[in-house]
Amino acid sequence: MANSTFLVTGAQGFIGAWVIKQLLAEGTTVIGFDASSDPHRLRSIITEEELNQVEFITGDITDPDILSPIIESRGVNHIIHLAGLQVPTCKAKPRMGGLVNVIGTINVFDAVSRAAGQIKKIVYASSAAVFGPGDDDVPLSENDSLTPMTHYGVFKFCNEGNARVYFLDNGISSIGLRPLTVYGVGRDFGLTSDVTKAMKAAVIGRPYHIRFGGRTDLLYAADTADAFIKAARSEMTGAFVFNVHGESRPIADVVSEIENVRPEAAGIITHADAALMVPPEMDGSAIRNALGDLLFTPLADGTRETMERFAGLNSEGRLDIADLDV
Repeated sequence: MANSTFLVTGAQGFIGAWVIKQLLAEGTTVIGFDASSDPHRLRSIITEEELNQVEFITGDITDPDILSPIIESRGVNHIIHLAGLQVPTCKAKPRMGGLVNVIGTINVFDAVSRAAGQIKKIVYASSAAVFGPGDDDVPLSENDSLTPMTHYGVFKFCNEGNARVYFLDNGISSIGLRPLTVYGVGRDFGLTSDVTKAMKAAVIGRPYHIRFGGRTDLLYAADTADAFIKAARSEMTGAFVFNVHGESRPIADVVSEIENVRPEAAGIITHADAALMVPPEMDGSAIRNALGDLLFTPLADGTRETMERFAGLNSEGRLDIADLDV
């Protein structure tokens, strides 16, 4: 780890912030790349001293020439590619979504191909959105058919295909990870962010309605970061895609866990009945067979840790609640 230098694209995003948090805790050198220069998500989970240990570079992932100089001059030998636009933006602006999510990913692979073996593998964020609605009773595996129902899901599907071709044509290894409902401090955008927003709302005693119901595969932010980092450090050669499974639970259970932490929030957190148009449970056996044990945080513990952090931020006058109005 002493000679590891990670480039994290999408560094100011939710998963990017948690990846950086874990890398810093390990003493790893981190270069953060993002279109935004606002570290508000990072500031909610790490100290100012830790933040100052990261070199941040602001840039446009759709620029084909922007990453190569960074990789060369900083001696980057690991890349975790998280830069991308989420479901609502891809729906509203599909052309922009395609440029950022697909062309941006191609630019990452091209930059690695020009790095002459300096980087052995790209780890990138795919998504459970590559699947269509799944069977409620059968966890979906990597062998199940892909019928994405959103532009976002189609773009992620495209990235998985391009990653395979880059290995066939250029020998660039990659691992794509497909999480579903990731929650934790800093998750403030997208439909599945409602789980985290409900936890935040309960901390301040504010009513909140989660816009979906049914079951979903819940994955704590720290566990998600752990999976990305373990994938980046693996010795696997080829183009792989893995589902990432956390804990598949009804949204009603999320509400119950919130009320267990804050009994006074009973009745103010509600949820819709309609389930998400993605499978409610991932089969996570393949990634564990490939990478070994992964961090797993039960929903009860993840809910408590998230709400305790929100409460701490609130007591410090630093809790951002603007996302509760979205």
